[in-house]
Amino acid sequence: MSQICRFTIPASRDLEAIIDYVAEQSGIDRAEALLQQVNAKCQRLVQFPSMGRKRDELAAGVRSLPMASYLILYRTIDQGVEVLRVVSGYQDLTALFEENDS
Repeated sequence: MSQICRFTIPASRDLEAIIDYVAEQSGIDRAEALLQQVNAKCQRLVQFPSMGRKRDELAAGVRSLPMASYLILYRTIDQGVEVLRVVSGYQDLTALFEENDS
């Protein structure tokens, strides 16, 4: 059975907002390149799910992997990895996860 990289709805929304912003600021080619970079990181995560930094201070089982000025926040699942959020590396991550608990 092949492993997958599944995006949650919030992660999909994050990525869509980031791609839209990059397209507006830097052009469609740069946005497409960033999307390809995300896809490559996800393929790598599926192969090596433990490569990201443990972030148990955010929530149990959460890991982060940097990509440009963003962080891919994910957890391992039986089928592969689940991307929880894709956010700016400058964002208050604790507050982000507290919002999700509310």
